[in-house]
Amino acid sequence: MSFELLSLETIQEIARQYGYWAVFFGITLESAGIPLPGETITLVGGFLAGDGDLNYWIVLFCAIAGATIGDNCGYWIGKIGGWPFLLKLGGVFRITEAQLVQAKTEFSENAARAVFFGRFVALLRIFAGPMAGIAEMPYPQFLLCNFGGATLWASIMVTLSFFFGRFMSLEKIISLVTRFGTIILFIVIAVIVVSKWLESRKLKQQSISEPPSSEGE
Repeated sequence: MSFELLSLETIQEIARQYGYWAVFFGITLESAGIPLPGETITLVGGFLAGDGDLNYWIVLFCAIAGATIGDNCGYWIGKIGGWPFLLKLGGVFRITEAQLVQAKTEFSENAARAVFFGRFVALLRIFAGPMAGIAEMPYPQFLLCNFGGATLWASIMVTLSFFFGRFMSLEKIISLVTRFGTIILFIVIAVIVVSKWLESRKLKQQSISEPPSSEGE
């Protein structure tokens, strides 16, 4: 899911006019943290490849390259200046530095999975790169997870649109992919909320079960 600032007709026209460059820069900018409809542009590229207007393999290469390079840009943006910006943003929304440090720590503990699978999750695709930089994820690990996730995601998106576009409208394909991404987002949120609740419950039970220390021993 992206902020659809452009209509599907406009995206199709851009993709037809600029071809592979539209796919490359569309997903590059989105992966760098700019809320553009990169996923939609990638699907349009695969759809046009199915129609014979573009080459499947070049579209796939552009999508993988754009996703990989864009996330790398996002990573370094987050690593160099992301934390001070996040602190300022937290002040605006009255989020304490302690809460931000806790969020940073939690992301660090799940950074590899977030970067690899984040492309399939609405919104996380935009923020995974910068957040990995802010959380100071080791760069070699980030490169591996980033490239692996980009390759898997691009292969599925381009191939899905390439083959299903032969008997399904582009609007239907985008709708199904967007719905899937939204469902995954809600599942991720639910898992985080439930795990937090279970953790707090476990800590509460431990505090109750621990005998009070007697003074004077």
